[in-house]
Amino acid sequence: MRLVPWLPDDLLRRLDDVVAVYGEAMNYRAELLEVRRGYIATHVRRPGFRAVATLTDEGALAGFGYGYHSSAGQWWHDQVRGALPRSQRQTWLADCFEVVELHVHPQAQGHGLGAHQLRTLLHMAAGTTTLLSTPEADEQRSRAWRLYRRFGFVDVLRHFHFPGDERAFAVLGRTLPLPQPQPAAHPDAAPTPRRS
Repeated sequence: MRLVPWLPDDLLRRLDDVVAVYGEAMNYRAELLEVRRGYIATHVRRPGFRAVATLTDEGALAGFGYGYHSSAGQWWHDQVRGALPRSQRQTWLADCFEVVELHVHPQAQGHGLGAHQLRTLLHMAAGTTTLLSTPEADEQRSRAWRLYRRFGFVDVLRHFHFPGDERAFAVLGRTLPLPQPQPAAHPDAAPTPRRS
């Protein structure tokens, strides 16, 4: 498996594969996937668009993620803005990278691909905060919830209903940038002397 950054045209070239992975990961019906295909095709032209893809050695798509700068006039942004207390709007939405989709094919789940995709995507993101929405679920049983918590996402809205969807969602957020990982010390390295 290898993870690669995608430009908008890269995603559009593999749109059939993206929709197929999305459908398998979310267990959505075919008619809903056709609607999502249209949304995804327009999302790639939004300001600040960033995308990553996980490819198998044979070039098959095992997972993907993308997002962009969240701004007024975008449906998701406007729904979340309307539900946030006024005091929180500036904090979360003034300079926000919205994680729109992050999926791993069910047959490839459980190997850390989602974490690698999310980490890479957030390191590529521009903004001081990032937000995403995920269906409400038992946090102890949901891989997505465990992943987001591990990355330091906190509750912004809970039990929120987007128009046209009967499911409750949580909106989670964290500040950016992510901390850079510390390089591992070589086991034979001498300890660094402390200055007094």
